[in-house]
Amino acid sequence: MAVALPFQPTPFFANKNRAFWRLQALGWGGAMLLRAMSGIANGISLSFLVLVLISTITGFSITLILSVIYRQLINRRPLITWGVTALVLPIAVAFYAFIDAWVNALYYADGTAGVAQRFIGLFYIDATLLGAWSALYYAINFFLQIEEQNDQLIRLENQATQAQLAMLRYQLNPHFLFNTLNSISTLVLLKQTEPANAMLSRLSSFLRYTLVNEPTGRVTVAQEVETLKLYLDIERMRFEERLRTSFRIDPLSEQALLPSLLLQPLVENAIKYAVSPQESGAEITIATQLVGPNLRITVSDTGPGLQNPGSDNRFAGVTFDGGEQVSTGVGLANIRDRLAQAYGETHRFETFEPADGGFAVLIEIPFERREAALPPAQRVPALAG
Repeated sequence: MAVALPFQPTPFFANKNRAFWRLQALGWGGAMLLRAMSGIANGISLSFLVLVLISTITGFSITLILSVIYRQLINRRPLITWGVTALVLPIAVAFYAFIDAWVNALYYADGTAGVAQRFIGLFYIDATLLGAWSALYYAINFFLQIEEQNDQLIRLENQATQAQLAMLRYQLNPHFLFNTLNSISTLVLLKQTEPANAMLSRLSSFLRYTLVNEPTGRVTVAQEVETLKLYLDIERMRFEERLRTSFRIDPLSEQALLPSLLLQPLVENAIKYAVSPQESGAEITIATQLVGPNLRITVSDTGPGLQNPGSDNRFAGVTFDGGEQVSTGVGLANIRDRLAQAYGETHRFETFEPADGGFAVLIEIPFERREAALPPAQRVPALAG
């Protein structure tokens, strides 16, 4: 059983400014401790710790200045970055070694070595410290830049995917809207005001649903079925008893999530190619069930199936009248594209003819359930520049 942490973990580099000061204190504190322990192990008097403290403070201060310079160089062209660094770093090392040598000469006033000799001896130690510090500074910052670029690339890919899903979803509404408005116009011309008003009322309810739900959002099977019934009520006013429907919804699948308005174009396709061309109409069956870790959705009809010469248009959503294209519905290709964008390779989309005739579409997607609302997570500090 997973145990909830009593605090919200924060990445070390979530605040780069705070991370810099922590690493600065840890690094120079460790260097001071190492030099102090080395001096004590060699039997040097404890007063030597004063020199170690002064040297550490000097190095700490110099690297603060270097950090300001490096911050201005890191995003420049490589020639400028490394050229100026190669010029600035030796100057900083020389200054650091001079301070160390001068302090050592004052401390060992009776010694035989002068400032110049001590400068040469300490130059290599200070060059090692500042060189390692500079290498770590650039390495860490380059790593953070790569991480930020990767995060930005992922965000852009997600935005592109959402935009494409929205585009595919927006193709649904105009096509259905034009057909319905056509029917309402016909009813008005025939002076059938009551059916026209009823269809307008149902259309407004359906459009209200499509506007409330985001194109890239997901809804439960129960919500999708209710919306589908609203759509079928509109179409049933056009086809009356020719349009017969059957819902076989497994109660265990009602809370499963699926892309919003995924089933409506499947049913619209069935109406166009099964109900409309037959005088007797057809029956459309919508079934959902859980199969292992997946949600299986089947939309089938009792129409002519793929025996119709124009059945190929069923996949592209194109209708022809006398050789001229008169409709560019979304077709089944749109649904396939939406599923590919939303689930990648973890989905299944198949069309087939049942043994007793007709046409069927089978979809399987990973079973997902909407999680209960969680308390807002602790806000992560913004990255410092």
